[in-house]
Amino acid sequence: MLRITFLGTGGTLPTINRNPSAIFVNREGDMMLFDCGEGTQQQMMRAKTGMKISSIFITHFHADHFLGIPGLIQTISFNGRTESLDIYGPERTEQMVNHMTQLGYYNPGFDVNAHEIGDGDVIDRGEYSIKAVATDHGIPSLGYILEEKSRAGRFNRERAMELGVPVGHMFSKLQKGETIIVNGRRIKPSQVMGEYRPGRKVVYSGDTRPCESIERESEGADLLIHDGTFADELKDWALETKHSTSSEAALLAKKANVRQLVLTHISSRYSETAQPLLTDAISIFENVTLAYELMEIEISLRDK
Repeated sequence: MLRITFLGTGGTLPTINRNPSAIFVNREGDMMLFDCGEGTQQQMMRAKTGMKISSIFITHFHADHFLGIPGLIQTISFNGRTESLDIYGPERTEQMVNHMTQLGYYNPGFDVNAHEIGDGDVIDRGEYSIKAVATDHGIPSLGYILEEKSRAGRFNRERAMELGVPVGHMFSKLQKGETIIVNGRRIKPSQVMGEYRPGRKVVYSGDTRPCESIERESEGADLLIHDGTFADELKDWALETKHSTSSEAALLAKKANVRQLVLTHISSRYSETAQPLLTDAISIFENVTLAYELMEIEISLRDK
């Protein structure tokens, strides 16, 4: 299971319909946040995600992307948490985490570990990894790529039996990549196993201009979550503030051959309707969605 829940989809200024940035990811029970704007803990309650997160990944230190952390830390501490919490982010992460954990007369009942990471750094989680890539937002900023390792191909039971492999533990050995001996004959996994199947890949750009690093890392992604702050009519403002228009995000998605694009960080200028952003984007890339509060996407495994 790989489920993404959009807890906050608004731009710099929150609106009555959009909270500041926060994305919750549940990968086979390993739960994490990407950005944590104000009100994130309430959105987690509304979405019923639970609060047993292992990590928070911050894209950059503009207030709308991290001010939810102090309240979240206090809440999960009040709930009796003892496991440590890891917070990853760009330059100044250690300093900012120290400030946040020292706010007010309160000490959390668990360790909060700060990790400053940079372009190309990889956090290996065994079956998957999270890679940080530099983005273009005018201050130290990162995007993140969550990518699973390739899975073994499908086991061809009929072919194995044709080769004389007895049903049982030898099937399991072949599936684990071990060569076996049957009646003096060596049988390799490649003779009965299909091609490796890709793991799932999700990319989160954070706030950024369209950039080569995100385009490169998004190649073939199952899901690209990209800054889509403005419609084309405000491209000059997007350039000045180091954000992207929805059509720029769509063009990047098309170039990178992603399977699905979700636009987020929607400017408060579109409080009444964000349709102009979708209209601009869909003319370039068909499979695009405007994120909305508590929207969920589940990424399925695929064979190719």
